[in-house]
Amino acid sequence: MAILKSKDIVKMNAKDMDEKVKDLRIELIKSRVANKKGGKSTTREIKRTIAKLLTIKKLNEMKEKK
Repeated sequence: MAILKSKDIVKMNAKDMDEKVKDLRIELIKSRVANKKGGKSTTREIKRTIAKLLTIKKLNEMKEKK
């Protein structure tokens, strides 16, 4: 669930991006707990996806201001 491609993110509106970031942050916490217990770590992928979402959202906001 954590992996989203940039072309999919660009198609999302701001509200969807906010919801997805919120969900991913919850998933990040769960991933960290699972990693402590010895499970598979997807922390890096989740963090990168959150960064992509926030970056594209910020770029869209900057475009709207101009």
